[in-house]
Amino acid sequence: MELILTRVCKNKDYTEGRIEIDGTPFCDTLEPTWRDVGWGHRGRKVEGRTAIPEGRYPVVITRSPRFGEWLPLLLHVPLFEGIRIHAGNSVHDTAGCILVGYRRKPGLLLDSRLWVYRLKRKIVEAKARGEGVWIVVK
Repeated sequence: MELILTRVCKNKDYTEGRIEIDGTPFCDTLEPTWRDVGWGHRGRKVEGRTAIPEGRYPVVITRSPRFGEWLPLLLHVPLFEGIRIHAGNSVHDTAGCILVGYRRKPGLLLDSRLWVYRLKRKIVEAKARGEGVWIVVK
């Protein structure tokens, strides 16, 4: 299964996007500010306040010590550790992670817990079919 996160708005306070699953629109996303921290660029990573680099990452579900629940975890993200997809309503609820939900107005997500539940269900179903799960961030 392939999740495609397309960033649709990058501003100084947050980054908004949309996730598609195997080409079908799924939900909206919210991340911290985008800073190009790739090799050879002059941007710098600000701890807990920088969106992850564009790329393709494997996704697993593990128990989060911070949240005390099972959540999607992105693996092998350069310069980042512990990047989760979790519930939250505003950029203040993310420390570099990807929030999912329904975008009501700029910088605000609604029904985030519902969308995390739906996403986890899709991931578990894909894994049960023997599929790998990947997220492409662009």
